[in-house]
Amino acid sequence: MTDLADSIESMEQLATVWRAMVLDRDAGADVRDLPGIAVRWADSRFAFWNCVTLTDVGADPALAERRLAEAAEIMRAKKQPGFLWVFEDLLDSEARAGLTAAAERAGLAYAFPGTGMAGDLLPLPEPAHPDLTFVRVRTDEQLRAYADLNSRAYGFPLEHGRDGLVGSALWKNDVHAYLGMRGDEPVTCAGTVEAEGRLFVALVATDPRWERRGYGEAVTRKALYEGARATGLTRATLHATRAGAPVYPRIGFRPNSPLHFFALR
Repeated sequence: MTDLADSIESMEQLATVWRAMVLDRDAGADVRDLPGIAVRWADSRFAFWNCVTLTDVGADPALAERRLAEAAEIMRAKKQPGFLWVFEDLLDSEARAGLTAAAERAGLAYAFPGTGMAGDLLPLPEPAHPDLTFVRVRTDEQLRAYADLNSRAYGFPLEHGRDGLVGSALWKNDVHAYLGMRGDEPVTCAGTVEAEGRLFVALVATDPRWERRGYGEAVTRKALYEGARATGLTRATLHATRAGAPVYPRIGFRPNSPLHFFALR
């Protein structure tokens, strides 16, 4: 178990950033802070914007089981599918050991793992990659390219990614969102956004045809560099998928709470 404060920070960063992202998609979205549960649900076809997370600290097995059942009930009432995020280290040791079985009893199925990460790592040197030029996302065409990279990387239909991003004023103005261009072709992307005194790294993706060339690391460094230059912030946070987890420690991030994503069975 890591420092509990880091795990709480990671959960709170999710709740803060996803509030903005979800309300950007729909001003009437379901954004609620319930006892032990944060709901951030846009009911978008882009499943990452449909999120419920557990917020109790030190939940024992009985409390965890109750929260899982409550979260599943919230998810069943929605039109579009999404994910329950569980920060493992916010549960006590007994609840952690029984998490998968308790989730199954609530009607949830394990989807994929993740890792919360943070670091006091800014400012970074100005990044460069011999194959890439970097372009800040300012137009709907660029935002569509950003969405399509995420859809290809995560296996979503293109129209689902576009439903999550195209037309967003937030992503064109407040997020330091960058495309990594190989000539005229966008091949990778990353964004950072200010959240309670930190820079949060969001929606990093690389076209599967161009993986394992250092593109994701390079564009993440660019988004961090420009975000830090604009805000003066020195601490950054993110939630990594399994594919991205090896990249971020090279930038200076330190893993904290393991994450578990669940979907309705």
